Amino acid sequence: MINVTKSYLPDIEEYTKYLEEIWKTVHLTNDGPLLRRLETELKQYLGVKHLKFCSNGTVVLQMAIKALNITKEVITTPFSYVATTNALLWEGCTPIFADIRPDDFNIDPEKIRPLITENTQAIMATHVYGNACRIDEIQAIADEFNLKVIYDAAHTFGAKYNGKSILSYGDLSTCSFHATKVFHTVEGGCIVTNDDAMAEKLHFYRSFGHKNDDYRSIGINAKNSEFHAAMGLCVLPKVPELIADRKKRFDIYDNQLDFSRIKRPTLMPGMEYNYAYYPVVFESEEVLLRVMDALIAQDILPRRYFYPSLNILPFATEKTGVQPCPISEEAAICVLSLPMYPDLSEEVIERIATIVNETVALVDENV
Repeated sequence: MINVTKSYLPDIEEYTKYLEEIWKTVHLTNDGPLLRRLETELKQYLGVKHLKFCSNGTVVLQMAIKALNITKEVITTPFSYVATTNALLWEGCTPIFADIRPDDFNIDPEKIRPLITENTQAIMATHVYGNACRIDEIQAIADEFNLKVIYDAAHTFGAKYNGKSILSYGDLSTCSFHATKVFHTVEGGCIVTNDDAMAEKLHFYRSFGHKNDDYRSIGINAKNSEFHAAMGLCVLPKVPELIADRKKRFDIYDNQLDFSRIKRPTLMPGMEYNYAYYPVVFESEEVLLRVMDALIAQDILPRRYFYPSLNILPFATEKTGVQPCPISEEAAICVLSLPMYPDLSEEVIERIATIVNETVALVDENV
């Protein structure tokens, strides 16, 4: 079975060394030494001032919304994983969906401005597939209208824009360290800020709002454990190699697929990409479904990242009403992510590309 992704695992002996350390200290969670070490190494690797390692990539979105005191309307993307919309709804905000660009599937800054009202407090954008949004344009709009910017940068670890980690942009930026990501801690995530006071607030938010008997604020349990930190410490040194391995497989796909019949999203100029995903865009949902069926018949499991378009989710429209986003709605039914992970063999990639090419050609012949 070839899945759309596969988690990287380090040598078990390397992980066991950290387990032995945990057994000696009996410090399992609550801001332990391995967690603090991982935070330090992550800050150094990413070149950011403050980073809080948390339990997952969704809770950090919720923390960002709460920390910036966002309670009203937030302009966001309809083309993302559902966690983006869920976090807004969970925190009582109203998501206002701005349609996406047809070339890179990131939120379109030109669609943001007309949606701004007196109730707009923030922009929450996703760097889709690890490809940077129009960061400069979004920030210019935010500055003009005094809005906060939160980036769901779940896919971006190791990627850079204009020489800086994508996580360094926005008022707050979040990342997922789920097992399927380029860098992972099995489960986990982080929130990044360059503001000292905000970093302290987030530190307390992560742990019920207190440390020992010093109660500072409201808070939730967003802590992560020493076991997860240990996995991160094992995986982090391998990230450059893992990205290089992904790039090799990305290039094989590029060479094998017939782009006269399909396309893939364009990369933002100034990007240093992490090759987190390999999405392809078909001419219609019919073609996509035919390709999916052909791949699944060969025990190859692609994934519809991202489907459906979030603006049509019933629990979103209940709060926001119908907000048409035709470009996102079309993309959601035509985009398929093909298997992509560091040890995917060239032979398998060639087989996947052959199935895609032949199926698309056959559909064309029957039209």
